Amino acid sequence: MTFAVLTGDLVRSTDLAQKRLDLAMQSLADSAEAASDWHGSSLMFSRNRGDGWQVCLARPSLALRTALYMRAALRTGGKDLSTRISIAIGVGDPGPTGDLNSASGPVFVESGRALDAIQTPMMMSFAGGGALAAAVRLADHVSQGWTKAQARAIYPMLAPVSVARREVAEALGISRQAVDQALEAAAYPALSDALDLIEADA
Repeated sequence: MTFAVLTGDLVRSTDLAQKRLDLAMQSLADSAEAASDWHGSSLMFSRNRGDGWQVCLARPSLALRTALYMRAALRTGGKDLSTRISIAIGVGDPGPTGDLNSASGPVFVESGRALDAIQTPMMMSFAGGGALAAAVRLADHVSQGWTKAQARAIYPMLAPVSVARREVAEALGISRQAVDQALEAAAYPALSDALDLIEADA
């Protein structure tokens, strides 16, 4: 089957106390579980090599949205929490156990190799090249600058369902104006338009 595979690792994980490392991994796992509703199946979040992780997406068109969603989830814990992410789309076998450490196939290999090839200042890449790779590069640049407050505002808005800004404000215990300001600073309007265009074209 054709999947999108996101492979990532935490940035400067050796500088993180064990409590922060565990918080980071739990944030990624929780966001992957939440995103399973979009994909209609589990993302099979799997941790590997201590600070590494991987998910498998049943809807490849949502790959960039999911990557940004997971990055936002992580950044809500603080700006010291960040991850590199590589995206690949192709065929593979996630295996019968739900543990992607035993997955096989070209897409898993390609995603892992793409992660190894990422060089600073890049933190996110798409292995397939083309227009989507360009969009990922720009989204990477924008999202690297998200503050904790911006990430908290944009995280629920990245879900591919209609979410009212008023609801976000109430959930966060802040004003609607503060949500609007955070979303503008996080470039949410442009990112949302770009994601809609990518997904409509898929």
